Amino acid sequence: MTFTPHPGRRTVGILTAVGCALALSACAGSSDDDDSVNAGESSAVQTEGTFPQTVATKFGDVTVDEQPTKVVALGWGDAETALSLGVQPVAASDWLDFGGEGVGPWMEGAYDSSPEIISTLEPEYEEIAALKPDLILDVRSSGDQDRYDKLSSIATTVGIPDGADSYLTPREEQVQMIATALGRPDAGETINKGYDDMVAGIREEHPEWAEKTASTVALSSTGWGAYIRGSERYDTLLDLGFQENTTLAEEKVGDTGFSVKLSDETLSKADSDLVVAFAVGTTPEDVDGNSAWQRLSATKEGHSFAMPRDISSAYSLGSPSAIEFALKELVPLLEEHTS
Repeated sequence: MTFTPHPGRRTVGILTAVGCALALSACAGSSDDDDSVNAGESSAVQTEGTFPQTVATKFGDVTVDEQPTKVVALGWGDAETALSLGVQPVAASDWLDFGGEGVGPWMEGAYDSSPEIISTLEPEYEEIAALKPDLILDVRSSGDQDRYDKLSSIATTVGIPDGADSYLTPREEQVQMIATALGRPDAGETINKGYDDMVAGIREEHPEWAEKTASTVALSSTGWGAYIRGSERYDTLLDLGFQENTTLAEEKVGDTGFSVKLSDETLSKADSDLVVAFAVGTTPEDVDGNSAWQRLSATKEGHSFAMPRDISSAYSLGSPSAIEFALKELVPLLEEHTS
């Protein structure tokens, strides 16, 4: 089987080591007699993994006995994570409506052949079954039992880890679970170390951030909300050294499990040394023009900003390539608004 690594034109750090390792392994194990793979029929796999592998999930331990040849990736960021590990899914969900192959511009050209695009919240189970997959990835999803039962009746399915309902699978765990299911747990560890090294380097360059509180909020069509610890949209700032807004930490968590509901009158609870806003179903311009946003001390002092759309998509998706793209673009904004 053949695969051309393409971690994304804008990414060179997190994936360099794992890309080199996969490429060397492919070269060592290939010959002129190797069969090439039609990605429309099978998942293009750069190099064979090690099997069997067992992955612990909310629904019990899942064992993958042999190299998957047709992978369907349905969870939030699951497809890009598989691509970063050298496997091209035959079908995937496009959670951020990128269009085309369902990946962000940082992964442009990652597929040899376009995958089938499967709906996000209500996947087309018959279409998935028709593809005859041997592995389904639903690692960062709702954790709904009925959804899992339907998927696992089609093929071996790796669902969410225990305690990660409502799309709360941590980035590191998502990478490791998918890497293990694909037979390359060491590559997952390499990717996760790359992220740890990257944020450690940013923290070292900005020790002053450890003295500043931060919050991340969202303006949607229904009003304001704030992300809390456990949400990648907030945890990434904490990884960079910022301190938690303790007022928000004491608020009642909403039905999503990863945010608290605010209003124009209570948005002030999110006031911090730094406030970052996400436009969800709205625009950054809507955020900038909102009167409650303008009343924040952080806004008046130049210590708040609405996340630009391209950075917001990458930051929210959180796949290995996406988060590296996001941080490269985000750090200058953080520097500007914390100076």
